[in-house]
Amino acid sequence: MTFYNIDKVPTEIQQELASKFREIRKNKKISQTQLANKSGVSLGSIKRFEQTGQISLESLLKLAHLFDRLNDFDSVFKPQENLKEIEKLFNK
Repeated sequence: MTFYNIDKVPTEIQQELASKFREIRKNKKISQTQLANKSGVSLGSIKRFEQTGQISLESLLKLAHLFDRLNDFDSVFKPQENLKEIEKLFNK
């Protein structure tokens, strides 16, 4: 039996975050080396993040802070007040 899921899996989200981050860095014309020097995140961590999406939370927050994007994390783990309509059907 095959299970289908419309939600993203963690590795997909990691790759999307890495891609978005790389795009922001390149648009700001900042090299990985410059970013490492400014952020305090190692060059190796930045390279690994951009290639695989893997990074520690602390390093990710440092990079987000450098690009004025810390507010992007405000909704993470925020309690959901309303269930989606489809979820209501399954929770009866």
